[in-house]
Amino acid sequence: MSNQTLDQVDVLIVGAGLSGIGAACHLQNECPNKSVAILESRAAIGGTWDLFRYPGIRSDSDMYTLGYSFKPWKDAKAIADGPAILKYIHETAAEYGIDKKIRFNQKAVRASWSSETAQWTVESQHSETGALSTIVCNFLMMCSGYYRYESGYTPEFPGLEQFQGTIIHPQKWPENLDYQDKRVVIIGSGATAVTLVPAMAETARHVTMLQRSPTYIVSLPAADAVANALRRVLPNRIVYHLTRWKNTLLGVLIYQLSQRRPEMVKRFIKKQLRKELGPEFDIDRHFTPPYNPWDQRMCLVPDGDLLIALREKRASVVTDHIDTFTPTGIKLKSGEHLDADIIITATGLDLLSLGGIALTVDGRATEINQTVTYKGSMLTGIPNLAFVFGYTNASWTLKADLICAYVCRLLNYMDKQGFRQVTPHLSDPEVNDLPLLNLTSGYVLRALDRFPRQGSKLPWRLYQNYFFDTLMIRFGSLKDEALEFKPAEQRVKSDAVAHSLTS
Repeated sequence: MSNQTLDQVDVLIVGAGLSGIGAACHLQNECPNKSVAILESRAAIGGTWDLFRYPGIRSDSDMYTLGYSFKPWKDAKAIADGPAILKYIHETAAEYGIDKKIRFNQKAVRASWSSETAQWTVESQHSETGALSTIVCNFLMMCSGYYRYESGYTPEFPGLEQFQGTIIHPQKWPENLDYQDKRVVIIGSGATAVTLVPAMAETARHVTMLQRSPTYIVSLPAADAVANALRRVLPNRIVYHLTRWKNTLLGVLIYQLSQRRPEMVKRFIKKQLRKELGPEFDIDRHFTPPYNPWDQRMCLVPDGDLLIALREKRASVVTDHIDTFTPTGIKLKSGEHLDADIIITATGLDLLSLGGIALTVDGRATEINQTVTYKGSMLTGIPNLAFVFGYTNASWTLKADLICAYVCRLLNYMDKQGFRQVTPHLSDPEVNDLPLLNLTSGYVLRALDRFPRQGSKLPWRLYQNYFFDTLMIRFGSLKDEALEFKPAEQRVKSDAVAHSLTS
């Protein structure tokens, strides 16, 4: 362990993306006596919003819910592009002084908990030099997202090596890619694909979205008319919070309706698409999935940009299976051949739990997939650790804000009561083991065995409902039989020795 250094903070955050910057701001506001540091494996703030550089990158959540609860979104456009979101994160970090607490190019690789000292010892590796550093903390917050940053997921396509054009995964988008007047095939039907198609179709000769199966597509205005109207008469902070609650409520209602009345939601989506695309477009084939709405994430297209590109014939959708790549494109199972100069494999992410960090508790290795989540924020048998994992059916930040506020409450409670460590324990035999995520997307199913589990009832169950979680996480009692609080063993022993010496 060469070139090793050692220092200490109260709370260590792993990841300087949307979640990590938000966590640091919450801690600074609500636990001002706590020292905080952030380890970031890359050389920049922003996480996802700095990593992905493909054309048209944007959020599929509105910024009134993707934005932080403590920093209003001020732009007129609610469905923001990647650069605008990245600017917002940078502004937040600078405004709260969080940018000075970040240690860049430091990938957290191992963390070891000692019950004797009630501390984590976290080892990180410099991404460029390989030098190892060690930092000790009292509480560890994992804000490293849910996927592997180094590479995305690409299936083993037959004949891939034959293709003589350019093949790109959106996660590794090259600078200055020239696709003007080029034939582009985008493999995939998720959020990345439906974003790329209209953006590239502006200058490409033609863009084809090749999908194995359809996705639900919903068109919404990029600007929030209600919020922009309210801004004329109300202060921005009030407008922000009113709109945040409005959009959150609307999202919860749509999700619940999709779960309870899926056929009605299907009919509504198809009716909207027919209105946008016209009667000649085969909506049943290309935009009617075999599953119900919100069994997988629905794709949001702001101002119908994808549908406009399809209607104007600048882009097209092909629903088929790949037989093989050829020197000039892709041959499909149907026998059709798609000619291409550039092929984009928008085939998903490689999911990763807690950034791939190796955890040990009192010398014993911990298997993350053998743990159960407590209130969607802590893990059974692992002391003084919280992780941020957002909603799958709503904005990521809504859940992240709740978790961060909960951690702050927990830390303040422990200080007040004189506790040094807290550990969730599941002892209820009636709680059944369930997967963490209830989505059926391929990239999710491939990786579920790497993630923690959830339980079948509270406080182990995830309900994907912001209003319910607000009551349970933000306002629920910290005195819970599932949580074991205690002082550090070392402190208990030291106090006993001091007492005997003065007796």
